Amino acid sequence: MIDQMTVLSFAHFVQGPAAAQYLADLGADVVTVEPPGGSWERRVGSGGIRLAGRSVTFLSVNRNKRSIVVDLKHPDALTVLRPLIERADVLLENYRDGALDRLGLGYEAVRAIKPDIIYASASGWGSRGPMAGRPGVDLLVQARTGLVDVTGNRPTAAGTPVVDHHGAALLAMGVLAAYARKLTTGAGTRVESSLLGAGLDLQAESLALYFSGRRTAADLARPDELACWSIDAPYGVYRLRDASVVIAVHGAVDELGDALGSPVLAAYDQQARRAKRDEYTAAVAEVLGAMTYAEVAERLGPRGFWFERVAGYDDVRTDPQVTAEGLLAEFDVDGEPATVLRHPVRYDGELPGIRTAPAELGEHTREVLRAAGFSESEVDGFLAAGVVA
Repeated sequence: MIDQMTVLSFAHFVQGPAAAQYLADLGADVVTVEPPGGSWERRVGSGGIRLAGRSVTFLSVNRNKRSIVVDLKHPDALTVLRPLIERADVLLENYRDGALDRLGLGYEAVRAIKPDIIYASASGWGSRGPMAGRPGVDLLVQARTGLVDVTGNRPTAAGTPVVDHHGAALLAMGVLAAYARKLTTGAGTRVESSLLGAGLDLQAESLALYFSGRRTAADLARPDELACWSIDAPYGVYRLRDASVVIAVHGAVDELGDALGSPVLAAYDQQARRAKRDEYTAAVAEVLGAMTYAEVAERLGPRGFWFERVAGYDDVRTDPQVTAEGLLAEFDVDGEPATVLRHPVRYDGELPGIRTAPAELGEHTREVLRAAGFSESEVDGFLAAGVVA
């Protein structure tokens, strides 16, 4: 798709590496510049979970890339990096605000080397305002953007770092837009994304409904079963007799009571369901609580209602729809299979493949420097001096 794009990635944690992985999946030549000890997601990763000695966080966001090691604090680091910058279309980074400027790799410095560079930065809070430069991670942003407050009747964080991954997709989207511009005009672009923007973007409809609808915090309160403050009951999660949980919604909700064999539910029309939402939700929960999933499916399926059993991760792994779409993949890590999510978008019916497993630390240092024009002896000198590894 974008085989001609070259990306120099100074990224760590999840947001930046995942954004670079999206580009690598699409064919870009992504060279990740890591510090001598390796990036955080390589060294530590989430929960200390490892496979064959490798951080699984690293394995999940670094396929299809090449790795070089450069000590950015070494006085000769820019000597090594300059020809790589000259050959790059994109420099992607998610360092704290000002960190790369102090190392001579800020936007203005890089643009002086490569005037048409696409310089893509991901931050926690953005580059302006009182929070600029402060550390921002997924959970902090979930809290600051209202996502924690609006999730569940009691403030609850999402069960996974959703803002990190959405932020990565937005950054990759920004890079692709800038690349299209470069191909048509020859101009570079300064691309900036933030977790703050990503956290708000996840709630675009909800925020518009809240502000434009002149709602207040009281409008967000709802029964535990309801999944969203702004969508009519019974849109939500309900416990069944066999401990499974179903999410149910359908446009013809007037028929729900009849479908479930409940005169009580059938007595609520749309006006009553809204005016007595909590009462109606409790009635739905009581009816469903006496049924098994099989009974619910038998009653609601033929009537065209939308419902699903709530799956656990063990269910996801064997889900026939997930399997049919080919969204999970495995690759070998020293004889052990690593399971990861594939690039989730099809192009002409195909998902991009895993061309290479995540690279070992500095695996491509010599290869990349030689391709940049350095002689073998020069590379040996950089290695001996500790500029690269």
